[in-house]
Amino acid sequence: MSTHSDGPDVDEAVRRLLLLMPRMVGRAKRIQVPEALQSMALAPRHLSLLSYLLLDGPLTVNDLAARLEVAPTTVSLLVSELSRKDILERREDQADRRRRIIGITDTMRPAIAQWLSPGATAWRTAVEPLTPEQRRLFVDTFLRYEAALGRGDEERAPD
Repeated sequence: MSTHSDGPDVDEAVRRLLLLMPRMVGRAKRIQVPEALQSMALAPRHLSLLSYLLLDGPLTVNDLAARLEVAPTTVSLLVSELSRKDILERREDQADRRRRIIGITDTMRPAIAQWLSPGATAWRTAVEPLTPEQRRLFVDTFLRYEAALGRGDEERAPD
């Protein structure tokens, strides 16, 4: 193992991460989906939206779109889909009756919390001891990794 005084060199870090990532994904996949949600056919695209609503409370479509970094029309489609399944509800914004506030229904909130809280708790445990600068570096590193994986998808896409 080749290391520098302050940590592993790039190749050793890559080896460690290649070992770690499949274990992390495997553990995340083993988080049991509550019975109330098993028949809902929820996909990864729903997880971030539900996580924001669980952690931050009800939000507008535009707020969700900004946080998810997608178009408001994409969020509207997801909200419509999840509303039909009685997972989300739309209600009028009392401050501006033209806007709709999106929230998790009271009946589904416990199941959503049971499902998503272990992941949020694990991330909190991982990042809480870090300084704000270290947290930014950590998140930026994951974003660069995701972008690099995306470039690989583009390179493999058929013409």
